[in-house]
Amino acid sequence: MTGRAGLAGTVYFAVVFAIGFVLGTVRVLFLAPALGEGIATLIELPAMLAASWFVCGWCVGRFGVPPAPGARATMGGAAFGMLMAVEAMLSILVFGRTPLGHIARYAEIGPALGLAAQIAFAAFPLLRR
Repeated sequence: MTGRAGLAGTVYFAVVFAIGFVLGTVRVLFLAPALGEGIATLIELPAMLAASWFVCGWCVGRFGVPPAPGARATMGGAAFGMLMAVEAMLSILVFGRTPLGHIARYAEIGPALGLAAQIAFAAFPLLRR
């Protein structure tokens, strides 16, 4: 059970991260300079949440993740952990932030909204039927 849930979480993370990378590039390069980071994030979030919900359902079915809360929490937790780790690595390596600087960004509106969506992303496996 844990193996399937972990694999599903890995694929869930990878697909949603790829979608988020594309949409995030559009947000950072085009929307945020014109509208501000908070508004740009609010525009991106519905698409990311919808994509996450769809990909989550596909992964649950494709990998046969049982509806047991433990299996679903494993899937969501694995995906969330990978997402947070990769986001921190990119923040530090690409944007030159310190680890504390990365964490401090969550006090800003755009990153705080993004974190709320990432928590929803982690909860979706528990919510999907």
